[in-house]
Amino acid sequence: MSAQGGTDPADRLLTIPNVLSVLRLAGVPLFLWLLLGPKADGWALVVLAASAITDWLDGKLARWLNQASRLGALLDPAADRLYVFSTLVAFVVRDIIPWWIAAVLIGREVVVGAFLPILRRAGFGPPEVHYLGKAATFCLLYAFPLLLLAQGGSTAAQLARPFAYAFTAWGGVLYLWSAALYVYQALRAVRGGGGRRAGNA
Repeated sequence: MSAQGGTDPADRLLTIPNVLSVLRLAGVPLFLWLLLGPKADGWALVVLAASAITDWLDGKLARWLNQASRLGALLDPAADRLYVFSTLVAFVVRDIIPWWIAAVLIGREVVVGAFLPILRRAGFGPPEVHYLGKAATFCLLYAFPLLLLAQGGSTAAQLARPFAYAFTAWGGVLYLWSAALYVYQALRAVRGGGGRRAGNA
């Protein structure tokens, strides 16, 4: 509750940014089915592009409309991770990327996720989303459609291929770097050197 007796704005559920985040989450199974079922890569690209646009838009609207919320802070990175995970799985199944790349990136999520219960038991909330993590996700979400376009021997595929590999490499490096930073923040918090108590704004 706020000091005026009303609802704390951070506790709001039904906001425009949250609706956009829920729509992004709903697009994940559709995106995965398009890649693995009919292999409708064009439509899969449309879903991925819509996800990227709504990802940018929900953050902007949360600030412009003063509709930032705790739920939104959970939904936004959750949608990012699900798109990354589902795309990696689909790309391995379709032999677009080698399995070890997916294993490294998914292993990164496992390591970061393993620290969350440790932080919770120590009385801390999850680490703040870092700009490196957002930059890594940005690179990977650009790499994925380019990797799809790079399939085959067409002129478009040949043009897309170097950009696809570059975004994949940068995204992978930043993804691992951000994980190392999260782990460092978690260890520092547990040891009493910093961090934020769970439940604090």
